[in-house]
Amino acid sequence: MRQHINKEGRMVPQQESYDVVVVGGSGVDTIVRVPTLLAPPADSVGVPPIEEWPGQTGGNVALGARALGLSAALLDYIGDDWIGAQVHERLAEGDVEFAPLISPAGTRRAVNLVNRSGRRMSFYDGRDPADLRMPREHYLPWVSRARHVHLSIMNFARFLYDDLAELGVPVSTDLHDWDGLNDHQREFALRSDLVFFSAAGTGEGFPGVMREILREGRAEIVVATAGTDGAYLLTRDGGDTPRHVPATVPPAPVVDSNGAGDAFVCGFLYGRLAGRDVEECARLGAVAGAYACTAPGSTALISAEALQKA
Repeated sequence: MRQHINKEGRMVPQQESYDVVVVGGSGVDTIVRVPTLLAPPADSVGVPPIEEWPGQTGGNVALGARALGLSAALLDYIGDDWIGAQVHERLAEGDVEFAPLISPAGTRRAVNLVNRSGRRMSFYDGRDPADLRMPREHYLPWVSRARHVHLSIMNFARFLYDDLAELGVPVSTDLHDWDGLNDHQREFALRSDLVFFSAAGTGEGFPGVMREILREGRAEIVVATAGTDGAYLLTRDGGDTPRHVPATVPPAPVVDSNGAGDAFVCGFLYGRLAGRDVEECARLGAVAGAYACTAPGSTALISAEALQKA
């Protein structure tokens, strides 16, 4: 992995600028393939081999952006443990610059149940201490060189907003399955320029959540992803009705939907940084998201060439 450590022992950027700097959200997913997402009435159930895949949302976005040819860096806390070593190794393989700090709580983990159709249910262990903060001297050298910053919804990441606003760096975030009410995601929703979330958390109420984010916050664009139903796009200057973005048919059988939302973010950011209009950005996101479903554990990372041909 490309890293440079200065005389003070601090990792410093290797490049003059980065297309995308991701903050937070790395860890390791344990994938368990099950017949159904409903718990069976039994003490034990035989399953196919259980697999572990480093990544999680922030790692996936950084890896996906790099696979698309964008220069990418990831700043985060991980543990000084064997799980954290897997994260280091995966990011090195993906050529992502990684500047981690050591968390006393260890590296984040999740157990993801995946059924035969590729749908998943995730059990995430959000273990970071509530008082965890990333020092300014650690993140400022990186985010000040970024064309775009993507904040994962780690609690410590919310404390970067003031500095990012002063720097004038565009910020995106993914609220995942926000219900429109939980205060943890609300600050991210209202202080980001580009907001993604899954419509699964709000059901049919997602258009109202999209309108609220635009009305109450600073976002110019809100995207609600909806799995096989595609996605919905709402912009500040595009009226009150979300525009539907059709789903893309995956180029191979669906194996695992883990990381599909993160891939959508990568495809959208790729288009955004290339100056494409928002509808085209959303289409590219849908293509990348569909591609991500064709291999296990967020390993299907689409290239720029494949994305542009789709």
